[in-house]
Amino acid sequence: MARVGRRVAIVEGVRTPFAKAGSAFGNMTAIQLGIVAVRELLERADIPRSEIDQLVYGTVIPSVVAPNIAREVTLGAGLPPGVPAFSVTRACASANQAITSAAETIALGYADTIIAGGAEVLSDIPILVGRRLSKALVAASRARSLGARVGAFTALRPKDLTPITPAIAEYSTGESMGQSAERMAKENHIPREAQDEWALRSHRLAAAGTADGRLTAEIVPTFVPPDYTEVLAADNGIRADTSMEKLAQLRPAFDRKYGSVTAGNASPLTDGASAVLLMSEDKARAEGRLPLGYIRSWAYAALAPSDQLLQGPAYAAPTALDRAGVTMKDIELMEMHEAFAAQVLSNIQALDSDAWARDKLGRPQKTGLPDLERINVMGGSIAIGHPFGATGGRLTVTLLNELKRRGQNLGLITVCAAGAMGFAMVVERE
Repeated sequence: MARVGRRVAIVEGVRTPFAKAGSAFGNMTAIQLGIVAVRELLERADIPRSEIDQLVYGTVIPSVVAPNIAREVTLGAGLPPGVPAFSVTRACASANQAITSAAETIALGYADTIIAGGAEVLSDIPILVGRRLSKALVAASRARSLGARVGAFTALRPKDLTPITPAIAEYSTGESMGQSAERMAKENHIPREAQDEWALRSHRLAAAGTADGRLTAEIVPTFVPPDYTEVLAADNGIRADTSMEKLAQLRPAFDRKYGSVTAGNASPLTDGASAVLLMSEDKARAEGRLPLGYIRSWAYAALAPSDQLLQGPAYAAPTALDRAGVTMKDIELMEMHEAFAAQVLSNIQALDSDAWARDKLGRPQKTGLPDLERINVMGGSIAIGHPFGATGGRLTVTLLNELKRRGQNLGLITVCAAGAMGFAMVVERE
């Protein structure tokens, strides 16, 4: 398939450490972490702020008081106030959406240099009130006397005072992502032991990538408020000492009696931010830059949320490969977002099945897979963590850095996302 428009380079990328929710970044906001990531990106790329044409940023649970995180990050990072910015959300693929939205703008010739990425601080989620209490509060704010203010609340009942927290669940089905992963494990016959083995693999590989500096190379050490004397320089959810025995001791989280999905084989709630710098190939070459790589193709997919919610990557990957003019045999490294081990193993099963390809995609044969030792070679989200809005940036930077280190060319990124959506992108270094 011919490339549409100008070729887009990924020049540089960076992220904060990923911290378990309620830990090091528990007193920070997504805006603050996004500013940290973007400032470091500008420094590493050694690019004047005046050269940035636009900023696109992803988040899943926006701030009620500052809903356009992209604009606040733009201003907070010291970019000129005339730089336009907009926020995107596509659940767990939000940073991927930010990157592809930026790439589209550059490919069309409407900009040359854009920052994209995303942030999420699940330690700082908005707590909402119910409709009846909300109406009472509005009525009280408009009342002109003390009696009228008090009267606005007289019809309330104790249950009306119960706060509402955002749920990681499907609006259309009411099913949580964990429940969906549990159902996928059962329907696809993914045993508990296989899930725990994948989780153990994730932690061991992430621990190795941290110890030898491959993962920490993409991280900006981040000072922690309120006194900024503590510095977090690595992901704090990686457990180098875990084992199959320890994982086996954990109780199922979503189906207490018959389940297999546990806190140990699922990604934890996480805080973090990521940022990447995209340029047109012509501008990157004119400035003598050596990009991390180039975007060759991408694809989004969706299925019914009542079906296998997290199977989107198996739908998106074959389309992205077709658009890139390559097959899975050409892919040298692959980064697959690990929401749950059950989700990873279900997508691996689907991609490697002729019957699934015929039944679900109408294709004559399976998409296939790289060898397993070329998938998530430094672990994945189960160990590293998953700040919803930031993970897509991490996957992109991790993959391109490792392709460079190995002297390889073609890589594939896949992401499952709430809403039964999926994403896939092919990147290349040459």
